[in-house]
Order: sequence, then structure tokens, then C-alpha cells
Amino acid sequence: MTLPRPLQKIKTHLRRCLLAWFRRHARDLPWRRTRDPYRIWLSEVLLQQTRIETARPYYERFVKAFPTVRDLAAASQDRVLKLWEGLGYYGRTRNLLRAAKIIVADRGRRFPTTAHGWQSLPGVGRYTAGAIASIAFGERVPVLDGNVKRVLARLFNIGKCTDDPRTVRLLWSLAEALVPARSPGDFNQALMELGARICTPRNPKCDVCPARRHCQARALGRQNRLPVRRRKKPLPHYDIVAAAIEKNGRYLFGKRPARDMLGGMWELPGGKVEAGETHAQALVREIREELGIEISVGALLTSVQHAYSHFRMTMHVYRCRHIGGRPHPHYHTEIQWIAPAQFGDYAFPAADRNVLPLL
Repeated sequence: MTLPRPLQKIKTHLRRCLLAWFRRHARDLPWRRTRDPYRIWLSEVLLQQTRIETARPYYERFVKAFPTVRDLAAASQDRVLKLWEGLGYYGRTRNLLRAAKIIVADRGRRFPTTAHGWQSLPGVGRYTAGAIASIAFGERVPVLDGNVKRVLARLFNIGKCTDDPRTVRLLWSLAEALVPARSPGDFNQALMELGARICTPRNPKCDVCPARRHCQARALGRQNRLPVRRRKKPLPHYDIVAAAIEKNGRYLFGKRPARDMLGGMWELPGGKVEAGETHAQALVREIREELGIEISVGALLTSVQHAYSHFRMTMHVYRCRHIGGRPHPHYHTEIQWIAPAQFGDYAFPAADRNVLPLL
């Protein structure tokens, strides 16, 4: 992979100015006050697909509940999911717990010290491994997240689509060439911080950017046109029906299979409305398939809209009455009748959580 020719000339000064800026202006974040690999790992997992402002209270709750990797490894999936509730991308929790168990049971509570070692753990990709290894252990390895991609694309005026594999390889090579042997963790954090606060997607603050003298896009007036991203396809929309089946003040919920999206979380039973079905017909069919029981569909309780990374949905929740059969978990791993006073003990997807106050 051919790197831009000016790189060797500018990288020493670029490193120096970015490190100096970061040490003066870095946000005071709890995971930046430690070199504990457990806490740095936890923060990096939380920050995948999540903004710092959103992740911070979750981090503080997690550290309080599970102060060490041994505490996390001993936790139940239900408890971890409950603490994660509302943050989304719940596969992260399953991988986090699996990796904690490996570290405790197979590695004697010894953390990997290299990016290569970290990548052997569930849910740890190249970016996360590089962040942990450079920050916690001082390994000279690069990071490349969305913020760093944007910074590098502008610094070196890269007009190719940053979602294409060839361009991604170039960006990794640039990041690797730039990261210094001394303070690699601070430098990697400086690149990420610069992208988050200065080199923003729209209207970057070029006048206060510590790297502005080296930015080729700024010199050419192209900073607002870069990076080039692939156009996202419109998200499909689905109508979902769900049944609020009440019995003696309790409602029937199912626990989603661990292998599925939102695995391990509790939901009102139901599913997708197929072509040509009314909501009532779809709900009767879904409940028969999922639970093996017959219901009568009553009044609409509410409709909730929610967007996931790959689709949007409107969930229509109906009050329903159980009229025949004994419920069994044909799809879910467990089913339970849960009283409203117990809702705080279970982890629910966001759409279902919006319904709970109405039950």
C-alpha cells in the first residue's frame, strides 16, 4: 500500500501538536483516569456505536456493580443485560460476559497485553484491541474508528470512499505509520478526540484545529466534502403486533433466544404482520406459533415506533385474553407471568419498555 509522500515530513510535528493539544484539552472521563485494562476494555465496548455522553452513566453503573473482571465473570446474563438496558447492540453484553469468563477461567485473570492477544477474545475486533493495547499497555498499534477515518481522510485529502476495503486498508496503514513509539495510547486518543470535537462530520472547526497547517483538505477547501461515504440504503419498515395477555394481574412475557437479535431480553409475544393479514389475524397466528395457545384480540393498547440499525418497525400492542391451551415456549427460551411491580427485575427491549407503563 503506497502512503502519501508528505507523510514522513509532517508526522513528527503532527504527533507533537496533537499530543500537546490532547494533554491540554482532553475531556475528563472516568476511564481516562486509569490504566486498568478491565476498565479501559469496558469503556471501549460501551463506546462501540454509542456516544460518550450516553455511555458514561452506564460505565459508572457497571464499575459499581462489577468492579473487577472476576465480578463480571460471576454475573448472570440477566443482570448484565439489565444494567445494559436501553443502550442497544446487546450482542456486546454477551461477548463481554463470554470474554470475562475466558479471562478468569482460562487465563487466571491475566489480561492479554497485546492487540493480537485481545483479538482472540469474543467481540474484540482490530480497533478495540488496538485501543486497549495502546492505552493500557503502551503497545505501538493503531486505531481506526469513524472519527479517525474522518481525520485522516481530510488530513491527506483522500477522495476515495472510506467504506471501500481498499481505502480502509490505506487508512489503517496511515494510522499505523503515524502512531508513535512513545505515548501511543495518548496519540490514538488524540486522533479520536480530534474527530469527535474539532474535525466533526459537518462544519469542522478548522480555525482551532491543532493539525490545520498539515490538512490538505482544508488547504483545498474540501473539508466539508470529505470523507466520501457510501450512500445508505433506505431502511425497510415492518409492522409488528404484540399481545398484552393478562392473568390475575400478571402479563405473559417471553425470553428471546441468546442467538437472536436482542437475545436474552424479555418481550411481549408477537411478530411480523404478513402480507394480506389483519393485525388480529397476525397476532392469533403468532401466539399460536410461539406459545401454542388461543387468544381473543381486544382493543389496541398503543403503537410504538422504533428504529434498529437495519430496519424500522411499528409495534402495535393489543390487549388480549387467553381462551385456550397451556402456554409453552416454542420460540422463546422461557416464558413467565410477570407482575408490573416486578418489571424492574427484567431487561426489556426499548420498544417493550415504552409499553410497560400502560400495563
